[in-house]
Amino acid sequence: MPKRSEAVAATPEDLFAVNDDVPPEAGKKRRPLPVRDGTPDETGYTAASIEVLEGLEPVRRRPGMYIGGTDDAGLHHLFAEVIDNSMDEAVAGHASRIDVAVEADGFVSITDNGRGIPIDPHPKFPDRSALEVIMTTLHAGGKFDSGAYQTSGGLHGVGISVVNALSERLDVEVARGQTLYRQSFARGLVLGPIETVGRVANRRGTRVRFKPDPEIFGAEARLEPARLFRMARSKAYLFGGVEVRWHCAAELIEGTKTPGEAVFRFPGGLKDHLAQEVEGRSFVAEQPFTGKITKPGGHGSLEWAVTWLSDDDGFVHSYCNTIPTPNGGTHENGLRSALLRGLKDHAERIGQARRAANVTADDVMLNCAALLSVFIREPEFQGQNKGRLQTVEAGRIVDTALRDAFDHWLAAAPSQAAKLLDWSVERADERMRRKADKDVARKSATRKLRLPGKLADCSNSAAQGSELFIVEGDSAGGSAKQARDRASQAILPLRGKILNVANATRDKLAANQQLADLALALGCGTGAHYKDGELRYDKIIIMTDADVDGAHIASLLITFFYRQMPKLIDGGHLFIAVPPLYRLTQNTKSVYARDDAHKDFLLKTAMTGRGKVEISRFKGLGEMPMRDLKETTMDPSKRTLLRVTVLAEDDVGTRDAVERLMGNRPEARFAFIQERASGAADLVDV
Repeated sequence: MPKRSEAVAATPEDLFAVNDDVPPEAGKKRRPLPVRDGTPDETGYTAASIEVLEGLEPVRRRPGMYIGGTDDAGLHHLFAEVIDNSMDEAVAGHASRIDVAVEADGFVSITDNGRGIPIDPHPKFPDRSALEVIMTTLHAGGKFDSGAYQTSGGLHGVGISVVNALSERLDVEVARGQTLYRQSFARGLVLGPIETVGRVANRRGTRVRFKPDPEIFGAEARLEPARLFRMARSKAYLFGGVEVRWHCAAELIEGTKTPGEAVFRFPGGLKDHLAQEVEGRSFVAEQPFTGKITKPGGHGSLEWAVTWLSDDDGFVHSYCNTIPTPNGGTHENGLRSALLRGLKDHAERIGQARRAANVTADDVMLNCAALLSVFIREPEFQGQNKGRLQTVEAGRIVDTALRDAFDHWLAAAPSQAAKLLDWSVERADERMRRKADKDVARKSATRKLRLPGKLADCSNSAAQGSELFIVEGDSAGGSAKQARDRASQAILPLRGKILNVANATRDKLAANQQLADLALALGCGTGAHYKDGELRYDKIIIMTDADVDGAHIASLLITFFYRQMPKLIDGGHLFIAVPPLYRLTQNTKSVYARDDAHKDFLLKTAMTGRGKVEISRFKGLGEMPMRDLKETTMDPSKRTLLRVTVLAEDDVGTRDAVERLMGNRPEARFAFIQERASGAADLVDV
């Protein structure tokens, strides 16, 4: 076998300067071929210049063509090729156990109790055993014969021979017919004929022991026990009928969390795998969407486990015939299509098709944590390392099977389905909001500042010390304009109750003029494009009437800021004014009461002099005299403001409360009322 340092087949550059004794230096103009009578001299380029690589020589010359490269991924791909062969035996029903042993000297062995590689002479090569042909010949294996394996991961017939070619040493032991056979190889070359070791009573199957070649992967390259441990464990998750036993030399795992010995057997399959992957996380729906479908006759199967994370982005780990497909493929496309169509069909069944109209597969998959495993006959992969599945039929199989199962899952758990639908609609609205914000930012980059017509701005140009009062209606706006300090206080009147953004679609948000005026007055953008440095006011003060309607309007405004400008709240810019509901006057003394309870308290404590106490109830800020409004609510030296904050330690609880009370599910609010109905008192018919 030629060493890697020896000359390789001539490249175009070599041929261009074939008669040069010294290769041209990089960057310099190459000297052309000598010309004889106007014709290039071809005498140096003959049949002897054509090199033919035989056996496993191409693998050692160009390992990247077979394992993707000589980096860590390529190094560990050798282990994957060997254990995949054992898994094929298990999936075919011929093996129930796989032993993995990582040795201190750099060797790794994989042993199964399957049928064992055939050791009899090969019909095409009578002087060589089938074992030797498989180990030393590219495109030789049992996966080409559809009768040998219904489904398998090794289809190109190059996997184990590539491992042999790229190993410093490889030993194979085969137990068949109660007899043990052994053959050894070095860098793809046979070290001797197959030998009969002797009889074995309680053993069958194949054992492959190999050590990666440092000439290929580098002297410092080592198979990582932690990585091999995860790869071995994942195989047990992918096929519940196999037991994987793990052994590792103690000196290789000292100071790590990788165990020295372990046994993996997961009858729950991907459901168990998903539970382990998302342990300790928060979920949109309580129960995962899991299942398994097997085709009659053992000609293929499909297994899945899906959930949605509420606290982080999701992931999709897919497999075909136990082979990881990190680059996805047609089976993942089928999963995306099934989940999207199933959710939209559910929305249509419950009369919410318009809400879900803008939801895309990306919205559904953003927080989706999914594991998908398919077993199909003769799959087509992209590249020898099988990183992407290309079988078109796999996409249709997954789409059809999962959509029907997903429909049943959604129908069986309406509350979970509602949460998932709401979550996906929120993701869609957020995505469209970001897109709209980008469009607005792009359009307004060269546009002069434009403010809403009803905004009575303050004269201060700096945000520091400036305040914006948001009031309900023109009447309240007129009173506030008279009571304000024109230098530092701006007034923006809104017409009635604003849109509830918690259950509004993106189209409704975009079409709402009041919210557009509010965002325009603030000047800081919304959502992901919020910029605290561009906020035009230091304090945003919600000033509504001291009654039930005023409280409702204030709640709608707080919801708007919480959903559209949460960083404004985090920055401490949002406040609620506390206007009085009553004025109590006795002789020349006047005090103000926030509500009925405060009024009763003041009658007992503040109105103790002689004379009748006159009680005036303010119908609203619009009818409050300018002097009273200024003294009680707008004068910074006398007023009371409530700062709106979100407790960091209860962020999830706040989000759930907003969704429950302001969202689009009336049953949630009805349940809230029922829970607290026993504590209500003094309710009278009006």
